[in-house]
Amino acid sequence: QVQLVESGGGTVQAGDSLRLSCAASGRALSGAAMGWFRQAPEKDREFVASISWSGFNKWVADAVKGRFTISRDTAQNTVDLQMNSLKPEDTAIYYCAAGAGGITSVATSYSYWGQGTQVTVSS
Repeated sequence: QVQLVESGGGTVQAGDSLRLSCAASGRALSGAAMGWFRQAPEKDREFVASISWSGFNKWVADAVKGRFTISRDTAQNTVDLQMNSLKPEDTAIYYCAAGAGGITSVATSYSYWGQGTQVTVSS
């Protein structure tokens, strides 16, 4: 059984930073790629970033490139999303996900999902 628990969300002002963390547990995580997605009210779930098991390969969505950074600590089984220069349009529930394949922006490629953490950015 794989469990993913996100933390670090909150309410901030535009231009501020937040660091989200995803704590993962479960043997099925070995070799898994990890990803962050987000879903704003009345919008589809959107890919944010993905990172390979080794941490060597990363992919960040164009909408957040240059502002968001994904990283992972394999020993601690954590994946972080550093979010800088936040904008009101970044407001969403942010989800951590894990999947057996390589890094991908396709949500259906991820088998395990966390419950999400709310990020609200006020103008």
